[in-house]
Amino acid sequence: MVCEKCEKKLAKVIVPDKWKEGAHNTTEGGGRKINENKLLSKKNRWTPYGSGSTKCIICKQQVHQDGKYCHTCAYSKGVCAMCGKQVLDTKFYKQSNV
Repeated sequence: MVCEKCEKKLAKVIVPDKWKEGAHNTTEGGGRKINENKLLSKKNRWTPYGSGSTKCIICKQQVHQDGKYCHTCAYSKGVCAMCGKQVLDTKFYKQSNV
């Protein structure tokens, strides 16, 4: 669950379009850098289990997006997964701890 303010940050698609010019869901331009140092550009890659991983505040599970809570904890508490703002009222929901 994500609030309206944080929904803008989720606009990126996991798999970008192959056609780079004019595509809306790519972060970089078309093509690759020429004569780039591969040892220096290796630092910019995303590592799933690397040092920059974030963890959920409640259950300490790894979070796949930039946020504070994992999906299950955010839904059970009714808060935004990225900023922690109260999104919905879960007072009358029948939820288990399992």
